Amino acid sequence: MISIVGHTAIDNISRVPHLPAKNCSTHISDRQIYFGGGAANIAAGIATLGEQVTLISCIGNDFPGSEYDLWMNRIGIHQQFFSVPDAHTPTAFMFTDDSGDQMTFFEWGASKAFAYSEAPSLPFVHMATADPEFNCRVAERSEFTSFDPGQDVFWYTKEQLGTILANTDILFANQHEIRQMCTTLGVTKDTIIRQVGTAIFTMSGDGSTLYSEGAEHFIPVVPVALADPTGAGDSYRAGFLSAFVRGYQPLTCCKVGTVTASFVVEHVGCQTHLPDWNAMRTRYEHNFGTLESPVSRNS
Repeated sequence: MISIVGHTAIDNISRVPHLPAKNCSTHISDRQIYFGGGAANIAAGIATLGEQVTLISCIGNDFPGSEYDLWMNRIGIHQQFFSVPDAHTPTAFMFTDDSGDQMTFFEWGASKAFAYSEAPSLPFVHMATADPEFNCRVAERSEFTSFDPGQDVFWYTKEQLGTILANTDILFANQHEIRQMCTTLGVTKDTIIRQVGTAIFTMSGDGSTLYSEGAEHFIPVVPVALADPTGAGDSYRAGFLSAFVRGYQPLTCCKVGTVTASFVVEHVGCQTHLPDWNAMRTRYEHNFGTLESPVSRNS
């Protein structure tokens, strides 16, 4: 069982010709509402790939019985929710321009409950965007931890990042997030890599890099027609973690993550085009060759 900690959210995704400068505006050419939230996106990807997953998240009174609630139950996500009756389920407002750059505004809503909720002790947990202090408590109490700060990286203090990284086995970040982590901590990227042992840094359309056991591996993207980059990182994590618990080596897990993400970016919305394991395998073998057998792992 993989546990995922973090936001469940409603995504309002808009297309704009360009992101406006300060005190300027632009027009919205398209707007759609989708299921989202970094943690929920990862959980949905894992469930669709066929692995058992529990989502630890916060919801408002607008969630129970909603289409999103029904969708989670249909694909098999186990829900462990903190419910806040007087709040909205978190809502994201995302704007993507014609060059693929993106800006996000996030209403925390019910996620304020993370700050005063008791953190669970978990055998295998991935901590996505959530309250920094809550993630610190989860990291300290859990056995095997994976972490990605996401766009909340700017909210973490030096002490909070230090606590989490001291208890992290796998780190995910994009190039902007790792740069900010280095700035906050006052250390180099190599220092962080040595501390966590296994680190995966994604670079949007330029692929990703795995650092593990002193080696560096570059993983190219799978070429597809890009419809929307939203959710690519979340689906990459879903693919990686699903392969990891099956016993695959980290480099293979990165390739599975890359393939999983290639499905998501072909459609608008983070959970609208998630592959099952067979679909992922077919595309994997077309791009990377035979998917080798997993190895046993004690974790």
